[in-house]
Amino acid sequence: MSEPFYKNGLRFECTRCNACCRYEPGYVFLSERDIERLLAATGTDREEFLRLYCRIVEIDGERLISLKEKANYDCVFWDGGCTVYAHRPLQCRAFPFWPGNVSSRSSWKSLTASCPGVNRGKLHSREEIEEWLAARVADPVVKLNAAEEPE
Repeated sequence: MSEPFYKNGLRFECTRCNACCRYEPGYVFLSERDIERLLAATGTDREEFLRLYCRIVEIDGERLISLKEKANYDCVFWDGGCTVYAHRPLQCRAFPFWPGNVSSRSSWKSLTASCPGVNRGKLHSREEIEEWLAARVADPVVKLNAAEEPE
């Protein structure tokens, strides 16, 4: 197996531009651990949390739980900053080291159009990047059965 293009690491430094949390539509898919952390952050029970802050998204025949967006596409937890930052989902914590972003040099390069922190700042090692990728495998997003509604 050939080595990944990021074998010598990748530079990334969050510039706090907030573009990953705001302005454009997207999904923040949740794992059970994410939901538990967010329940603690919001002080809600599971049913209320899912009703107030989540939506079910169907992609490629799978039904996934994602955070809602406001009408302007800001994350439901955006209010001049992330109101659940210490409890934010793995998807948010792992950005930009998502499988699709680090699958190829061209995918990483294309990310520079939407994220000014790519290719600047701290050098993140191959090991660190692969830890983020492994974290998602260890903490997968919730997948609902066709007739199942979240509890």
